Amino acid sequence: MAKINKEMTIKQVIDRDVNAAPVFFEQGMFCIGCPSAAGETLEEACMVHGIDCDILVAKLNEYFGE
Repeated sequence: MAKINKEMTIKQVIDRDVNAAPVFFEQGMFCIGCPSAAGETLEEACMVHGIDCDILVAKLNEYFGE
């Protein structure tokens, strides 16, 4: 399975495994059901929320064991 990257959308990550939602919540991102989750990249969403995207991506890849 491909690693999570900044160009993926929140929806793509959640579609892979809905149980990854807490990783977003821990970073202060509660927008997984938001319409923007399907159109914004992780990088764009992190920028909007003031979150370090590299940290989020690393935590997601850790969750997925990659």
